[in-house]
Amino acid sequence: MALHQTNRPAPGPFDDVYTLPVSERTLPKNRVPDGVSDARAVRALIHDELTLDGNASQNLATFCTTWAEPEVHQLMDECLDKNMIDKDEYPQTARIENRCVHMLADLWNAPADGGAVGCSTTGSSEAGMLGGLALKWRWRERQRAAGKPAERPNLVTGPVQVCWEKFARYFDVELRQVPLEEDALGLRPHQLRDHVDENTIGVVAILGVTFTCGYEPVADLAAELDRVQADTGLDIPLHVDAASGGFVAPFLQPDLVWDFRLPRVASINASGHKYGMAPLGVGWAVWRSADVLPDDLVFHVDYLGGDLPTFALNFSRPGGEVVAQYYNLLRLGREGYSKIHGACAASARMLAERLTALGPFTVLHDGHTALPAVCWTLTDPTATPFTLYDLSDQLRRRGWQVPTYPLPAGREDTVVQRVLVRHGIGYDKVALLADDIRAAVDRLSRGPAAHVARQPGFHH
Repeated sequence: MALHQTNRPAPGPFDDVYTLPVSERTLPKNRVPDGVSDARAVRALIHDELTLDGNASQNLATFCTTWAEPEVHQLMDECLDKNMIDKDEYPQTARIENRCVHMLADLWNAPADGGAVGCSTTGSSEAGMLGGLALKWRWRERQRAAGKPAERPNLVTGPVQVCWEKFARYFDVELRQVPLEEDALGLRPHQLRDHVDENTIGVVAILGVTFTCGYEPVADLAAELDRVQADTGLDIPLHVDAASGGFVAPFLQPDLVWDFRLPRVASINASGHKYGMAPLGVGWAVWRSADVLPDDLVFHVDYLGGDLPTFALNFSRPGGEVVAQYYNLLRLGREGYSKIHGACAASARMLAERLTALGPFTVLHDGHTALPAVCWTLTDPTATPFTLYDLSDQLRRRGWQVPTYPLPAGREDTVVQRVLVRHGIGYDKVALLADDIRAAVDRLSRGPAAHVARQPGFHH
């Protein structure tokens, strides 16, 4: 009689993804596997790993967009194959980028006679570095034209985001970061005179200080530089790092003069993927006019077809984020941005009021005059039985990511916490955070010796 061997059937299209071969072992981590695997299973397994990340909507440390409308997701899918650098192959995407630059130049009150130039970037950090490079090149041209040395450039700032430290290190510029005064949260105009000189390529003003979320007084800084020029002859340009505030101030503080209305402002950078509400990966740099952007910083590329002028620190990058930025500008308009950021600011003010009522906190920024955010510190750290680091740890148990850190040089002894209220973080969620902060403060105030009466357990 013949013998028949039964074989394990090959996986079929209706097999459960967790019974397929790739699901029966740990995923490869150091070596590309030899064979192919079922797409459904690979997607499901990677999805499972990604669930171990934190909940982005509870990440209150980030300025970045964590929620987008379904239409944004659809446009991003349609743009997977669009290379932003290849403007000859994707001319309509290039036109959309151009429209965004024009809209932002108008939003930031560029001179009415036109002439402003700008570009998209991967984010506000790259945009800031491009602004810094233009400052350095212009300063070097002036020095050489005057027969002066151009080997020791410096850049004057207050408390800045790390991208400016990177710029200084990578491009050989001395960063003169002015220490905070005892009661200050940013750079003050009267501090400038002691730090600028003929080697200063520019001053950076921050519209939305990373550490505390307030605005530095851009108009007052510009006025002080005007006085410095009148007294010393030093003509020092001002660059505004509006990474967050560039998409907030025009809508929440429209009467605040911080932008190209100030002749001293040469350039502005902003992040589209922060309060511009675009997906991660887009920023913007705009210069007042072409003469403040040295032409030898612009590369003209012809091997992609046509003549492609480009000013960037990278090359190929996706076009979807730029398209999504254009969608937001069209979809929301000035009215929509004002409503959304206004709602975020109202939620921030509610949180600030709740924190103040708790007792141990002093609110440094309540979301009213600058970014929709709250920053606070302990009123008397020595008399409080817990630290803000303890509070961060307690909140993380509920999924909240609330950062705790010391202020920059000059106020290193002041430890603060900060919450960013962004699109998609509604009033109710902020109220739940306030409830959890109150509960955590109650627990921590009982001191380290306090214990629950019984160990927690499960009851079915």
